[in-house]
Amino acid sequence: MENTQVMITRPDSSVNQRQRVEEILSELDQLIGLTEVKKLVREVYAFAEIQKRRQKVKLVTEPLVLHMIFKGNPGTGKTTVARIIGKILQEIGILQRGHIIEVERADLVGEYIGHTAQKTREQLRKAYGGILFIDEAYSLARGGEKDFGKEAIDCLVKGIEDHRGEVILILAGYCQEMERFLESNPGLRSRFPIHIDFPDYSQEELMAIAEQMCQKRQYQLSSQARLQIARLSFASHTGYSGNARTVRNVIERAIRRQAVRLIEKPLLTREDLMLLESEDIAEVALCAK
Repeated sequence: MENTQVMITRPDSSVNQRQRVEEILSELDQLIGLTEVKKLVREVYAFAEIQKRRQKVKLVTEPLVLHMIFKGNPGTGKTTVARIIGKILQEIGILQRGHIIEVERADLVGEYIGHTAQKTREQLRKAYGGILFIDEAYSLARGGEKDFGKEAIDCLVKGIEDHRGEVILILAGYCQEMERFLESNPGLRSRFPIHIDFPDYSQEELMAIAEQMCQKRQYQLSSQARLQIARLSFASHTGYSGNARTVRNVIERAIRRQAVRLIEKPLLTREDLMLLESEDIAEVALCAK
């Protein structure tokens, strides 16, 4: 009996594409922590890619509704992950450009009748072929009946319906506020099927982020400087907020403090130029109080 099974092979161009996607995913893997986030991003990629392959062999495909909700505190990697998703979806042909347009309420809400729709449509146009990322999206629903925020929401919903496949919308913000926002707008939840939670980093993860930031800049932390960072990392869970963003600010400020410490020294070794001492971090800690 003749074997009618068809083997679907990937051409060289597809193999190259897969390699490029793996390179992008390696960027994701290099991020500290975010274990569940990484799993979900790979799930989004796998879903989009397999639906494309099903379409090629004329199988029924699921609609590619890839609008997302990102929930988490500032500095937990939301914007970074959005950029990586954009690059992946551009690489596999879901998005034409894969760029990201970051906006907030002020970029969408106008001051008079008709102004909001005009501003919102303009931001959507900028994002065509990529991702429109709205930070603190719940602020669009905070006003009263006469507030133009609701008009912006309606315009966004209409925009993603009218231009399906041309743009992906990501609504981002604090966990509780985003939940309340979705509860007050029942129609939104069904339009945003992908929800990704971004947890706060642990103290160990914040330390690893600090080390990674230093390594990329060719700096090193002394053992005492690491202790200073650890104290600041611990403080982030008791009111010194910011997560990775705070760590980045601390490292960048410490680099400037190191420069002030070294500038008057006549002879500097390579190690001197690389080493961040505890006093560099301590200066930052004092400024942060």
